[in-house]
Amino acid sequence: MTPPLSCPQCGKDGVLRSRCRSAREYLAGLLFVSPFRCQFCSHRFLASRFRRQYPKHLIDRREHLRIPVRLFLSFSGGRVRGEGTVMDISMGGCIIKSDTQVHVDDIFYLQIAIDEEEPPLELAAMVRSVSPRGIAFKFLRKAQEDRRLLAFVQARSAGQTARPHG
Repeated sequence: MTPPLSCPQCGKDGVLRSRCRSAREYLAGLLFVSPFRCQFCSHRFLASRFRRQYPKHLIDRREHLRIPVRLFLSFSGGRVRGEGTVMDISMGGCIIKSDTQVHVDDIFYLQIAIDEEEPPLELAAMVRSVSPRGIAFKFLRKAQEDRRLLAFVQARSAGQTARPHG
């Protein structure tokens, strides 16, 4: 049996195949070389997929594993303040349910209660979409480097299969 594909930067095997971004990557695909992204350190790299184990999901625009959760959150930005429930979370963002009216590209300061005994995660995020499913936030770069967020997602994803869902 072949070993699972692992990240060359952090050594973990939680990688997902990414979309090709350049002509070079499309051409490499003819030689069974594809882009991958590590779910833990977000490192993007090219690797051979020939005789390698990696999740064989349908490639979509999502590059981070989403973890289903039910967490309380409050958010504020400009004159808008709201509360809601985080329905899923990843290193790239989250989906929340809230009755607060927001608009795409609005930037908010989120406070997510991940543990009753610790202060909430404090993250900056931008609204990517608003739909009946909920409000989709994309974490800004600084939030993606948050160690508590990384530890939380890693702990929750340990028992999950490495596949995005949509």
